[in-house]
Amino acid sequence: KMLVLNCSTKLQMLEKMLRWSFPVSLKVYGAVMNINRGNPFRKEVVVDSWPDFKAVITRPQRQTDDLDHYTNAHAVFYKEPQAYQELLENTNAINWGQIFQIKSIVLNLCSILGSVRHSFFFLIYFLYSLRMDPKFTLAYLDISHSSLLNKTWSRGGNPRCEKYLANLICSFPSACVLDDKGYPLSWSLTDQFATMIHSYTLPEHRRKGFSRLITTTLAKKLHSCGFPVQGNVLEANLPSVSFTAGKVPLRPDMSQSLDT
Repeated sequence: KMLVLNCSTKLQMLEKMLRWSFPVSLKVYGAVMNINRGNPFRKEVVVDSWPDFKAVITRPQRQTDDLDHYTNAHAVFYKEPQAYQELLENTNAINWGQIFQIKSIVLNLCSILGSVRHSFFFLIYFLYSLRMDPKFTLAYLDISHSSLLNKTWSRGGNPRCEKYLANLICSFPSACVLDDKGYPLSWSLTDQFATMIHSYTLPEHRRKGFSRLITTTLAKKLHSCGFPVQGNVLEANLPSVSFTAGKVPLRPDMSQSLDT
């Protein structure tokens, strides 16, 4: 069977319950947090049962472009594989007529995705300072930057992606370094699962500390809003893998603090 959780009280309860299953529940947790804070991406939550759920899926709330796999992204968390399998096979939890993505932190999916290193991390007690050239400015991304982000993202390069990135910029926290003409040199933004994505610095401006500054700034912003800080790192991106290597997942019973 399948239940759609559309009660705000139950969704708040679910958010708290998911904290006890970190890090594997992080994708669903981030999506549920965004649902409970305005639901800018029009998502809804499906469970196999309530309150003793064994599988949770977040999915688009209404009909979307069937070819837009960026927006048509689902987050999955399950305690029992059988419950998840039954939810997929015996219900309409997933619209199989669409091109879509499933975001999850599970070993079997990670092995399928092979090329992606799922480094879900927290920046705790981490302070990074950079003496930046005064002609540069630390700011937030603007919708006018979506074209540049689309061109530089390994998953981008098409109109649907540019529209998706523009929606992310309008809906969720971001950070960037601008030059004296207001042109982005380095940036990172947050997706619908509260994950930091597309952290990028223009090649001619690398090795200047911008990436760490951006990551720290966005992490603090997310933390101040109550979100955990998580990110995906390509396995071949050795500088980012090295940067996140010392960051450990945060259990719900651990102190959460960032220097501000």
